[in-house]
Amino acid sequence: MRQPAVRLVRLSRIPYAELLALQERWLRRLQAEPSTEALSGTEAGALLLCEPAGPVYTSGLRGGLTPEETARLRALGAEVRTTGRGGLATFHGPGQLLCHPVLDLRRLGLRLRTHVAALEACAVRLCECQGLSGARARPPPYTGVWLGERKVCAIGVRCGRHITSHGLALNCSTDLLWFDHIVPCGLVGTGVTSLSEELQRHVTVDEVIPPFLEAFKETYKCTLISEDSSN
Repeated sequence: MRQPAVRLVRLSRIPYAELLALQERWLRRLQAEPSTEALSGTEAGALLLCEPAGPVYTSGLRGGLTPEETARLRALGAEVRTTGRGGLATFHGPGQLLCHPVLDLRRLGLRLRTHVAALEACAVRLCECQGLSGARARPPPYTGVWLGERKVCAIGVRCGRHITSHGLALNCSTDLLWFDHIVPCGLVGTGVTSLSEELQRHVTVDEVIPPFLEAFKETYKCTLISEDSSN
């Protein structure tokens, strides 16, 4: 059987707002297609990858930031945004891989929970490729990927009419001090880490993208087509 195709859109280092705008365009594109096409089509959506250009704090559907906290974070020079993803507050910034799959889950034969598990599996596989065999996913409310008691990859998704948005944030060489100003994901008593911190060397976003894409293709059982490809 022919595997479903996913458009790969690599955006390098861009403002977070640009990622959200592109995500919204892809959402509208998938939502506009008739449901019969969604069930029979071979193209499942897009995989948006980028590195945030500047510091951004985001809150999810469950909130996570009071007006006072928002003002304090903006005073640090960070952008603060409310998003429609699941979860509470987290941080995005340079040195972090952001992966937003905008997918019609019906074309991939997935449900929301299996989509979240697949994202976790991709991040675990990436950590293992980097020699970090202790990476593991944990059940809610600890959704994400952990190395010991420290989270290396946060996951927060949104799904409406079988179409997903948002996704994961993997710390490669992120300045972890930004996390000190919030309670990441609302989890008191836990910490955050990065690939660079764990490996004691500088790990760039560009370095981890190839193994991440391999993990994505294997986990989602799909092919990836570059957005500028004519195939």
